[in-house]
Amino acid sequence: MNQTEIFAELLLDCKAVTLNPKEPYTWSSGIKSPIYCDNRVIMSYPELRKKVAYGLAKLIRKHYPDVEVIAGTATAGIPHAAWVADEMNLPMIYIRGKAKGHGKQNQIEGRLKKGQKVVCIEDLISTGGSVIEAACAVQQLGGEILGCAAIFTYQLDASVNNFESVGINIHTLSNYSALMKEATKKGIIKSEDRQYLEDWRHNPNEWRNKPAEIVRESYN
Repeated sequence: MNQTEIFAELLLDCKAVTLNPKEPYTWSSGIKSPIYCDNRVIMSYPELRKKVAYGLAKLIRKHYPDVEVIAGTATAGIPHAAWVADEMNLPMIYIRGKAKGHGKQNQIEGRLKKGQKVVCIEDLISTGGSVIEAACAVQQLGGEILGCAAIFTYQLDASVNNFESVGINIHTLSNYSALMKEATKKGIIKSEDRQYLEDWRHNPNEWRNKPAEIVRESYN
């Protein structure tokens, strides 16, 4: 197995990722999804989180060797950024979704010097909006964004377009395609489900705000 498949298997084994084509989950955006990824689960598994931290550090060393600061996106990216920063012996910052409304009204916590080279850590990439906003906040404070690293990506077309539009690179430990392969191999999904799941990835908005029973009928 390659790296993406190894981490896909790890995510499935700890049930950070679950698949349910017949009973779709509802995202906050209203999209009905046959997959749900909750990488916060990784925090509860010491050996797994060490593997993830090492894997992310390895990605960063390969693709962003000049990195000087590790940045975590609030909230799910923060613990992983902390473990990666520790693994690489680098300073860490974290970025809020918006500036605080009190005190120093910081959006970025920690020390960031002008011109320092930063890699942003995210746990999950759906459309990429959150980590792109975080990267822009770093740039506004004078930091230089080398790119982003994440544990998993749904590989949605929207995320590819969003990262390309702002000129930011993204690298992940695993992805939707690898997950489908491993889930099929493990018997979590049937081989005949694969096409449905691939169709969803290329057009998730088709299911936005649709009642679950309609999604089930479409699947069946």
